[in-house]
Amino acid sequence: INMIKNKTFRITYKKATGEEVTRFGKFDDKCRYWTSKVGTALITYFDLDKLGYRTAKDSWKVRY
Repeated sequence: INMIKNKTFRITYKKATGEEVTRFGKFDDKCRYWTSKVGTALITYFDLDKLGYRTAKDSWKVRY
């Protein structure tokens, strides 16, 4: 997946509690796709709603 730097997007994913959340975010130099030590897919993005970095795991949906 190719993220467009500094372009606002909406990301939807489930939190650890099972609650589904949708947030506005941006992808910058500190953001990345990666895999945890146990093989879980992760994405770290800048959350524009909470003004901080967040990490979603397993599955997520990004819309521009």
